Amino acid sequence: MAAFLSFILAWFEEGEESMTAFVEPIVIIMILIANAVVGVWQERNAESAIEALKEYEPEMGKVIRADRSGVQRIRARDIVPGDIVEVAVGDKVPADIRIIEIRSTTLRVDQSILTGESMSVIKHADPIPDLRAVNQDKKNMLFSGTNIAAGKAVGVVIATGVYTEIGKIRNQMVETEPEKTPLQQKLDEFSQQLSKVIFLVCIAVWVINISHFSDPVHGGSWFRGAIYYFKTSVALAVAAIPEGLPAVITTCLALGTRRMAKKNAIVRSLPSVETLGCTSVICSDKTGTLTTNQMSVCRMFIMEKVEGTQCSLHEFSITGSTYAPEGQILKDEQPVWCGQYDGLVELATICALCNDSSLDYNESKKVYEKVGEATETALTCLVEKMNVFDTDTSKLSKVERANACNSVIKQLMKKECTLEFSRDRKSMSVYCTPTSPGHNSAGSKMFVKGAPESVIERCTHVRVGTARVPLTTPVREKILSRIRDWGMGIDTLRCLALATHDSPVRRETMQLHDSAAFIHYETNLTFVGCVGMLDPPRKEVTSSIEMCRKAGIRVIMITGDNKGTAVAICRRIGIFSENEDVAGKAYTGREFDELSPEAQRQACRDARCFARVEPAHKSRIVEYLQSFHEITAMTGDGVNDAPALKKAEIGIAMGSGTAVAKSAAEMVLSDDNFSTIVSAVEEGRAIYNNMKQFIRYLISSNVGEVVCIFLTAILGLPEALIPVQLLWVNLVTDGLPATALGFNPPDLDIMDKLPRNPKEPLISGWLFFRYLAIGVYVGLATVGAATWWFLYDAEGPQVSFHQLRNFMRCTEDNPIFEGVDCEIFESRYPTTMALSVLVTIEMCNALNSVSENQSLLRMPPWLNIWLLGAIVMSMALHFFILYVKPMPLIFQVTPLSWPQWVVVLKISLPVILLDEGLKYLSRNHLDGEQGLHGAWLLAPWCFAWAGDGLVGASPVPHADVVSVPARPCTPLAQLPKRAFSSNPLPPQLPRQAEQLMLRSAGNAPRELEQQINLPCVFIQLLLNLGELDPFL
Repeated sequence: MAAFLSFILAWFEEGEESMTAFVEPIVIIMILIANAVVGVWQERNAESAIEALKEYEPEMGKVIRADRSGVQRIRARDIVPGDIVEVAVGDKVPADIRIIEIRSTTLRVDQSILTGESMSVIKHADPIPDLRAVNQDKKNMLFSGTNIAAGKAVGVVIATGVYTEIGKIRNQMVETEPEKTPLQQKLDEFSQQLSKVIFLVCIAVWVINISHFSDPVHGGSWFRGAIYYFKTSVALAVAAIPEGLPAVITTCLALGTRRMAKKNAIVRSLPSVETLGCTSVICSDKTGTLTTNQMSVCRMFIMEKVEGTQCSLHEFSITGSTYAPEGQILKDEQPVWCGQYDGLVELATICALCNDSSLDYNESKKVYEKVGEATETALTCLVEKMNVFDTDTSKLSKVERANACNSVIKQLMKKECTLEFSRDRKSMSVYCTPTSPGHNSAGSKMFVKGAPESVIERCTHVRVGTARVPLTTPVREKILSRIRDWGMGIDTLRCLALATHDSPVRRETMQLHDSAAFIHYETNLTFVGCVGMLDPPRKEVTSSIEMCRKAGIRVIMITGDNKGTAVAICRRIGIFSENEDVAGKAYTGREFDELSPEAQRQACRDARCFARVEPAHKSRIVEYLQSFHEITAMTGDGVNDAPALKKAEIGIAMGSGTAVAKSAAEMVLSDDNFSTIVSAVEEGRAIYNNMKQFIRYLISSNVGEVVCIFLTAILGLPEALIPVQLLWVNLVTDGLPATALGFNPPDLDIMDKLPRNPKEPLISGWLFFRYLAIGVYVGLATVGAATWWFLYDAEGPQVSFHQLRNFMRCTEDNPIFEGVDCEIFESRYPTTMALSVLVTIEMCNALNSVSENQSLLRMPPWLNIWLLGAIVMSMALHFFILYVKPMPLIFQVTPLSWPQWVVVLKISLPVILLDEGLKYLSRNHLDGEQGLHGAWLLAPWCFAWAGDGLVGASPVPHADVVSVPARPCTPLAQLPKRAFSSNPLPPQLPRQAEQLMLRSAGNAPRELEQQINLPCVFIQLLLNLGELDPFL
């Protein structure tokens, strides 16, 4: 509409102005085009998450139908429920399938896209008695889009298309509406209020000047006068609207994303940068985010001695928590060489040979990675750390070092065959023969690894040194007791028992096609030792969680693991303290489902751990947290996480995650590290603080422009600024310093403050007054500069103020203007003076914005070198439009002389002193202002008299309304911490609020330590005053 009106007005322009009249509408159209491009780009991003799901839609499937013998390949979209489907290793499952028969020793499926867990799952065909089992427990089901890692099976299709689990996720993503960020909401509200005010003020200016429509300057034409003042109203609208604000905000956010990218946080949605600053809850996956997602053996034991019913163990701990073959073997906290223990030599042999995985050094990423199963890779890495044969690895490259020690062991024994893992025996084994000549089958051995209970049950002896000692019941119990301690302790280790068969049957007699016979070959075993492994927490996670606690951010761990493991990890990293009671704070997906909706909502309010969850659980958790007005950051890496990522205010995908998760998220962690999230939150807080500074800077500029236009219209003075000049100032001249304010240094205590309330106004009452005062000075100075040229400049007409106010009546026969050339009122000098003062004051105002309250003497402007550069650039651009042709013609300005520049500086520089005075008042006499600003937050803990009791006032949407007996208010600092859990207050607020109450109530400061008897009238006064802030 603005562009259309500008074109219409430009069309009817006459004279020289007709050449420049089209500049304004062209600039407006360019802004609209830029906004449209951004809108289309964002819309495309929203659709990309849905499109990325097609990557997981299988194209073909193998079915068995009555119309044709054998197996036929058809398109996956043609498969229907009831079809019999065959899948084998490497296939992508074409539908949701109930397994009928497994035609291999074992069937392993990679379903990480659905569950987020990287380890493949062993499937079976047995019924699942639990009708409410979550997807992770449905071991007889194959889900569409998952991959067959090993084995072959046949099943019946039970769901296709949108009715599959992955199809349900797609539907959830389509139904999820993206929420606006707090900043977007505030800017929307600000825009709506500003539009209404501008509309009313523009109409008022037009109506006030109706009596001047027929002035001689308009040729006596009432219509021309009406058009002139309509243009003045449009100029007022242009002045009031901060056109540069969207561009500056976008630029600042983009610069913030660059800083975050250097910290491994890639931001896909610019507004989410600001939202990070008020994050109050982080819902984090366990695997790969809080932990390394690199299984690592951290403990092991072998037998030291066995005497009758008594035995002792050699226990060792292992350092290193990644796949890097670097770490030490410690016994009693001292490094040892494993080669001196015969039992460790045999244990290393079993780990190396009973293993199909290996290590690989990724030269591009400079890290060691697994090739194969995570559990077996952990054993490979253990062998490298043990180095039982003292292999010299000092001269090896990192690629050669990856499997050096394993290679030595594999050169001693040759793997003849593998007895694959099966559910009934819970173990796997390999049949090996010596590689040295002269050995017969008597030298052959079977090496076994598996679940401790199953393997030890089939052991008849234990290895003590090189001896083979009978395994008695007391010794067996001693071993199993130690293993239970490891599995149920704080680490909840995953334990594997390692054993050998020194005299296995001959390889030729084995029936390898019959997996049921495998258990008979794995009997009469000799127990060698046990290893305990875990997915270790990242080193920096504990300190990051402590930082979150100080910053008032609750961390919730969400995992597909069982509850015991989840709680143990929470204790290890500090989400729970070591002896904390987790009742009501940790839930499984099943336990959560059994709660009523209200109980589920309360559970989300207190919980810090959810285990065995499904995609729907994550979305519900986000919804409940949002009902408490929490700003939630949700992490995820699989397709199953996409709906929750899209629903949360901040969706955070892992760099190693699926394309769907990345497309649905606002931020991607390239290092999959929880600590990176905390760094991003810190950066988000700093960006928001800087954003407040430049928003206030731009608003004060626009207030000055509005005052300028309004004064000239009301006083009947010639135009001080024209629309194209205002657009130039708003978009370019002010834009550079405003952007540079985004580089202001962050506060040192930025992560010691609680999350800001999303409804906190950008500008409080006092700050509004401060910037209104600055804006009024800007407006008066701008009009004053133009007026000075008319009245006092040696090169000006030096008319009287009365003549200036009545310039529209200037004619040759008007005695008031005798000797005055009426064309002088159309001179470009006054507008140039006004524009120069406006630009110079804005540069001084930018210096004032380095800090909200600190003096320039304490925080000098060179702390932000970018700001100084931006000021220089802005002034250079101003000189450019003044002194370089044809710019003066376009912007209706003219070069100024040195004496005129001296006047510009004299008028402009006092704004620094004015703001310094306001800062001084803010620092020294208005300390309670922040408390006053937060007064509305105090309502849930203060009570007003109502009848015989006290009824709690609850202006905060998520605060509880309570009724308590009549008694004095308790000092806020003495309230239990849980009172602040739903609506956290800044640490300094309780004391400030009490001081403010005491001062107003007339009590002495020494009464701070006493209970406060405060009438409800004063409480209500605070609440009413607090409500002014959002209104202003």
